[in-house]
Amino acid sequence: MAKKKSNIASVLAFEKKLVPSDGYMYATGWDEKEKVVPLKLVEKSVRGTISNRLKDTVANDPLKLDAEVEKPNLQTVDSCSLTEQTDTLKLHFTLKVLGGIKEPSACNSPEFLKNYQSAVEDYIEKEGFQELGLRYALNLANARFLWRNRVGAEAIEVVVKDILNDRIWNFDAKKFDLRSMVSDDRDVADLGKAIAGALSGEESFLMLDIVAYAKLGTAQEVYPSEELVFDKGKGEKSKVLYEVDGIAAMHSQKIGNALRTIDTWYSAYDEERRVIAADPYGAVTNLGRAFRNPKNKEDFFTLFDTFAVQKGLLEDENDRHYVMAVLVRGGVFGESDK
Repeated sequence: MAKKKSNIASVLAFEKKLVPSDGYMYATGWDEKEKVVPLKLVEKSVRGTISNRLKDTVANDPLKLDAEVEKPNLQTVDSCSLTEQTDTLKLHFTLKVLGGIKEPSACNSPEFLKNYQSAVEDYIEKEGFQELGLRYALNLANARFLWRNRVGAEAIEVVVKDILNDRIWNFDAKKFDLRSMVSDDRDVADLGKAIAGALSGEESFLMLDIVAYAKLGTAQEVYPSEELVFDKGKGEKSKVLYEVDGIAAMHSQKIGNALRTIDTWYSAYDEERRVIAADPYGAVTNLGRAFRNPKNKEDFFTLFDTFAVQKGLLEDENDRHYVMAVLVRGGVFGESDK
């Protein structure tokens, strides 16, 4: 058996501290939001055209090209739209914010645990999760969790309720820039303090109720989460959308991914101007890129080893925020004995 490279526990796991529910989708009117209709999925059968890149032997031969284009591209897909009497999408979900970041859900090294807890205590004492709380609050205020439904919206309103303490925050989501994690909005700061209080353990937990209204236009299409279909060739439908008890919905994972999209601390941010999710390697799958390459020593594991094993805080404040953001995300971070 090979010797371990460091003092990281071989079994080490953390539970996520931001726990969103699925998001349920309704149709309503911008001027009469009290009237809502649950959105249903509709199955469509369509004939598409050939639009993929063809081989040169086909593309350069008119007869072969005509024959290829003539082939039917038959598809059965799910779709979802507002009704002809409504112009606004209502998305409703809840978010639980938990503390206990000092306690891994699994750890087989008492020595490592002691060092890690000391580092986290220092972070909480000096930073108090204020920066992370502000950024999570900003992603609620800017309605990043609407994803594609945010594009082309004439107006977006977000209402956040603190269920246990009877507090309410209202936000105009269009005021916020999705490419920035900086805000001087007082309500965002206030909500951020509430989130930071739960993460740092000042409160046992925080329970938020979130409703977003997006004015899209009468009968416009909306976009629930798409289910992963492993074998589209044999399946009945080529696109399957997500629903819960007959109501169109968004996956809790997709909402959670939007909320943890707070990383502007990676080295290429000034050039890219892209906020990415807090992830061990800064992975952005739709771009096929990892913005935090271990070769540059800015990936989570390199920074986490310095943070937790070598006792004390990292020198760079942004690195500390990033490490804690990944721990809030949760995951399995142990070092194998093999």
